[in-house]
Amino acid sequence: MKSVTRSLRILEAVAHHQPVTVGELTKLFGLPKSTVQRTLVSLNEAGWLRANRQDTTRWEIGARVLAVRPAALQGSSLFAAAREPMIRLRDALNETIHLSVPDALQCMVVVDRVDCAHAVRTYYAIGDTSPLHATATGRAILAHLPPADVDELVAQRLERYRDATTVDPAELRAELKRVRTDGYALNRNQYRPDVCAIAAPVLDEDGTPLASVAVSMPDSRYDADRLPEWGRLVADTAGGISDRRSGA
Repeated sequence: MKSVTRSLRILEAVAHHQPVTVGELTKLFGLPKSTVQRTLVSLNEAGWLRANRQDTTRWEIGARVLAVRPAALQGSSLFAAAREPMIRLRDALNETIHLSVPDALQCMVVVDRVDCAHAVRTYYAIGDTSPLHATATGRAILAHLPPADVDELVAQRLERYRDATTVDPAELRAELKRVRTDGYALNRNQYRPDVCAIAAPVLDEDGTPLASVAVSMPDSRYDADRLPEWGRLVADTAGGISDRRSGA
């Protein structure tokens, strides 16, 4: 139990001081550097922590923490602002609505969901993760990040999940430009087979993307003629969440 308690204390310390180095944690706890390093590696392997993208000697919270955040989020301004608009969007479209947040450039994490009444519907569990470049939720975020962040992402090998997945950097940048112009992103069978989604970003006061709200549906119910209508509804919902969160 001592090792479990130590791991939790180090996890909490990283959350409060991130990005933080091994040396800083060693001084904070008065533990041997090797002990702290082993604990960090174990938490990293489990997905609770990850190395900072800009400085790999520093540690920060990983996607696993986001996966267990929904209960805590219920008291947050984002969760509180998003819930009612998500329900209204679900009622308007009778399709499943998701709220996802980015874990830096690593992935998107589902933190809330409002289900539709259809017997056949798309399903993402709370805590599920997905890639930014291959999903509507991710591209809604990418479209509002600084160009340097997009450059960093495309410098990596973009994985192809389906034949329709955009992996060419020029094509991805063109798609992000369309997202900024239209106000929403579309994913049609680019990540999961027979799954379509339309997403828009929830922005902070300074335009930083905090989350994406999305409507998702089976491909059999997707209607290209209704995309402008659906896109406007999703974008309006995301904008309303942004306003509610900021108190506007």
